[in-house]
Amino acid sequence: MRRLRIFYLIGILILFLALAMFMSALWSVGEQGPDRTAFLLAVLLTTLVGGLFFWFFSPSKGKELSIVENFTLVTMAWFAAGIFGALPYHFYGVFEGNFLHAFFESISGFTTTGATLIEDIEVLPRGILLWRSFTQWLGGMGIIVLFLAILPRFGFRSMTMFKAEIPGPVAERVVPRVVETARRLWMIYVALTLAQLLLLMLSGLSFYDSLSHAFTTMPTGGFSTYNASIAAFNNPLAEVVIIFFMLFAGINFALYFRLIRGDLNIFKNPELRFYLALIAAGIILVTINTYEFGTGDFFTFLRQSAFQVVSITTTTGYVTVDFDAWPSFSRLFLLLMMFFGACGGSTGGSIKQVRWMLMFKYALRELRQVIHPSAISTVKMGQQHVSDEVLRPVMGFGFIYITLTALATLALAFMGLDLETAFSAVAATIGNVGPGLGGVGPTETYRVIPPAGQLLLTVMMVVGRLEIYTVLVIFLPESRRLWIRNVIMKG
Repeated sequence: MRRLRIFYLIGILILFLALAMFMSALWSVGEQGPDRTAFLLAVLLTTLVGGLFFWFFSPSKGKELSIVENFTLVTMAWFAAGIFGALPYHFYGVFEGNFLHAFFESISGFTTTGATLIEDIEVLPRGILLWRSFTQWLGGMGIIVLFLAILPRFGFRSMTMFKAEIPGPVAERVVPRVVETARRLWMIYVALTLAQLLLLMLSGLSFYDSLSHAFTTMPTGGFSTYNASIAAFNNPLAEVVIIFFMLFAGINFALYFRLIRGDLNIFKNPELRFYLALIAAGIILVTINTYEFGTGDFFTFLRQSAFQVVSITTTTGYVTVDFDAWPSFSRLFLLLMMFFGACGGSTGGSIKQVRWMLMFKYALRELRQVIHPSAISTVKMGQQHVSDEVLRPVMGFGFIYITLTALATLALAFMGLDLETAFSAVAATIGNVGPGLGGVGPTETYRVIPPAGQLLLTVMMVVGRLEIYTVLVIFLPESRRLWIRNVIMKG
């Protein structure tokens, strides 16, 4: 039956996850770390389950998937990654047998959110922490996109899957074939990661710290191997390197491909210009605001403000200062930036700058239409006209995003959380940012959230990472009817 093909492909994903887990385990084995047994159990169980799925459902490998089934596969793949990615935490006892906490941490890693339930990171063995960072790197460009790039012969070929996982209103191909596009994007991603690794080492960080933080900067993840995050280094040069690579990670990766081919017109890209202008304006305003109400050197405030504005806007979530102690304007500005996010086609989360631009232009067109009801006007991005086929899902995305944020905030408030903590926790998880304000601020963890709230926020992380539609569309009545019809008619 065709629907069984989903489980065959999930089996391949799980097997690859076991391989990735084994690569992280090598560090633990090399150091004779106390987490060796935990990794061994996790790798064996993951391999066993993945192998069973691959073997049992392999007869269905030649059957094509429908659109609904592709969306179902992508959603199931991310939750499966969260479940099996949690095994090293669970077997080592990071959360003392609480699998929900391990699942939350794992999903936070793969979705590049960076929200954590670990209260003392530095007591954990380095193998576990490297796996924690590696999950973010795997999830940054996308698990499915990775399989499109390296395993097309197993059936990971669908443009539908590519669109379902790439952030932004339009999944842009850099070359005609989707498999080759996935490969080019991952090559750029790897190259930038290696460049940051080298520069961090040159700035004075150890190989381990450089590798761990390169793994979590380029995917705009924000996991650190220290309780104080980047502030623990007390290294201004390393902070500057991380600022620039967070900024690079927030740019549409298709623009890098065009730049490599010599296209300098990318600097005229309206979204890129808006992205850079917004960050520059934010740095200036937050620096002035924090310097006015604080005491100390102006350039220290400038460095701290630049780091936090870039970190939050790109949804990375690194911390060099407790921004929850900043003046109200700066705290509110960072909270708003959690809803803006980076560029479409980047590794950043949230609504994305291009959607805000399109929603603003659409609203402006509607206002003009009120004055000139007979006029025919279009929305333009740069010199290009944007069709209603693109605008409609953008408007719908914005509405659903805000509605989900409001409903989830109400749910957390019903569980007894204060408004600041509830709202910022939802904003930080659906936007894949990480730290929020109040009880989930930059110096706190998500332990304040009750178990039901942690489960809700876990779902919000996946919904945010997969751009809402991919997850929600499979619950529509029409999707269920199509699924049943395909099973009956095509088996």
